[in-house]
Amino acid sequence: MIFNGMRAYFLLLHRWLGLASALFLLLAGLTGAVISWDHELDEWLNPAWMHSESQGLHQSTLALAKQVAERYPQVQVSSIPLAVEPGHTLAIGVRPLPNPPNGLAPVTFNQVFIDPVTGEELGKREWGAVWPVDRTNAVSFLYKLHYSLHLPEMWGIDRWGIWLLGGVAIIWLMDSFVGFYLTLPKSANKPKTKLHKAQRHSHQATFLQRWWPAWKMRWNSSTHKRYFDMHRAFGLMDMAVADYSGIFGVCAEFAARSIYARHAVCFHADTYAFGYASTFTRAATIAAEGGL
Repeated sequence: MIFNGMRAYFLLLHRWLGLASALFLLLAGLTGAVISWDHELDEWLNPAWMHSESQGLHQSTLALAKQVAERYPQVQVSSIPLAVEPGHTLAIGVRPLPNPPNGLAPVTFNQVFIDPVTGEELGKREWGAVWPVDRTNAVSFLYKLHYSLHLPEMWGIDRWGIWLLGGVAIIWLMDSFVGFYLTLPKSANKPKTKLHKAQRHSHQATFLQRWWPAWKMRWNSSTHKRYFDMHRAFGLMDMAVADYSGIFGVCAEFAARSIYARHAVCFHADTYAFGYASTFTRAATIAAEGGL
């Protein structure tokens, strides 16, 4: 049941947890609203890279990815789409090789756009670049800002922003349950005598009847009370959606590497060897080659 003596402490906790996470939640909400349309916005801003008018059969995505690896021997292909939509290009993700060939300058891009019919390179860009921000990477800038805040690598770790926002999601989740607790009605006082007990049962409202005002607005009250009712009632109404977002945010921030690393695509341009396997299969192969 509810401990009335603890309400003041939970109220203070709810206030400071909300203030601590408010700015991060505002930023995540605004950028999340934009990137929900990331593909459409990217196609609108960069139509020459996203659309292909070539007619004919598509080449193998693996063959096209191998061509990119051969064209830029200082990179390895990190991702390829499993299928290409009709009328669209093939976006191939690349990353620098740990030990690039001597004499080759480092690349300033991590995504290459290929015509799936002709194999022609249509453009390349640094997805998620912090600066300069232009039409080619504006959407990806917001996308990366949404989940990492573009915090730089420090002490050999590049996931500080991801961990920070994951922690904010945990705080938000905790705060929502504290807020839910604060909406519950105070427990009724215990009757001291049998007479008081009989009088209590004769006119006491049920728990749901005492909780119902938390779901309503007092439109004729002061501005302060209206804002308070709005915060409490709307918070209750969208709590399920908010908690889902909080739980998903925690999972996405802390488990993203496990989710997205389920499948690996590895190219070695020096030997033109190409391997595609699940992470666990590839790990077993590497272990076997190493005699483990």
